[in-house]
Amino acid sequence: MDSDPAPLLSTRAIMALQSIDPATLSEVQAFREDFARFIMPYKFGIDEISTKVSILREEFAELQDYNPIEHISSRLKSAESIEQKVIRKNCEPSFEAIRAAITDIAGVRIVCSFVSDVYRVFELLTAQEDVHVLQVKDYIAHPKPNGYKSLHVIVEVPVFLSGGPVAVPVEVQLRTVAMDFWASLEHKIYYKYDGEVPEALLRDLTAAAGTAGQLDITMEDIHRQVRGDGGAAQYALPVSV
Repeated sequence: MDSDPAPLLSTRAIMALQSIDPATLSEVQAFREDFARFIMPYKFGIDEISTKVSILREEFAELQDYNPIEHISSRLKSAESIEQKVIRKNCEPSFEAIRAAITDIAGVRIVCSFVSDVYRVFELLTAQEDVHVLQVKDYIAHPKPNGYKSLHVIVEVPVFLSGGPVAVPVEVQLRTVAMDFWASLEHKIYYKYDGEVPEALLRDLTAAAGTAGQLDITMEDIHRQVRGDGGAAQYALPVSV
């Protein structure tokens, strides 16, 4: 005979819940429901952008001779991450204030083969009528002091809910494979050292960023030679941005 399934909560947890007065429990439940309503449009905003990029990727794969999009990923900030950012930004702890002050709750990352592809995909995405560009930070043309490179774009897309359309900001990060590898390594190192990274390791990271940047330049030149484009690579954001 099969044994009884293990309880979802420990006895201690059950006793703790039973000791909470009904008013407090009701308040916690109400907050959970309010947070779910608050975060849901951001999830749908991610779906909107991811779908648009997936369509472009599939079109390139099926109808073009070259696909500039390597892969797509996304993330939705947790309640804890949002709380930490509220504290850092000294933001009023209300959903309305958070909605106005924090624009990277929803995030989509697009990894491209070459630097020129980053700008090409950016142009194709932001040229769509229902994609409104709020902010552009070009860390490729102007890298951060530690060598970080990426194109950060805050766009706003409409999400159609039962109560009507809602404009949702989504942070889109576009970068090359080399940039993405470096950024992933940096994140792991900062996590391991809890932000207190040894100076020698920071110097190595910065040097690695330079190596990754040179790799992008070399691979771009090889790519242009193979395609017969000729000339030096030129990158620039559209004048309208």
